[in-house]
Amino acid sequence: MHTVQKKVCLLGDFAVGKTSLIRRFVEGRFDDRYLSTIGVKISRKTVTRADHLLNLLIWDLAGGDDFSKASASYLRGAAGALLVCDLTRAATLDTLVDYAQQLKALDATAVLVLVGNKADLLDERQISDEALAATAEMFAAPYLLTSALTGQHVEAAFHHLAEAIERPL
Repeated sequence: MHTVQKKVCLLGDFAVGKTSLIRRFVEGRFDDRYLSTIGVKISRKTVTRADHLLNLLIWDLAGGDDFSKASASYLRGAAGALLVCDLTRAATLDTLVDYAQQLKALDATAVLVLVGNKADLLDERQISDEALAATAEMFAAPYLLTSALTGQHVEAAFHHLAEAIERPL
């Protein structure tokens, strides 16, 4: 069985849960200690496909102001990205447009999947399904509600991204 390797990024503001989503997907665990990512951290996960192995190189990029400093060099070569917002902080949805535009400016064929993270915090939720759907529609992207804490739809988000980057144009 042959192996295909693809670079994917997680994009979103600081503290939306990008690192936690990666840890849940790659290591199957959650750690509630918050350490802000500085620069980039690269993880790897191999996903079994029908006729090959897909080796995902998952780039965890610092969010917020840190991101704009080196964004082009970090994004170059990415086949796609999970755009991550924090469902308890409405402003984190608005900034996803900027992240998506930066990636699309480098590669118009890069695929996107929008993720509303922290779905387990129902009482604190500030972003509606309608707002998520409207933002996802701007990029012809699917959206999912995830929780790195419980694991809800984390695998599904990465698998949607994997399927989309391998779909013929």
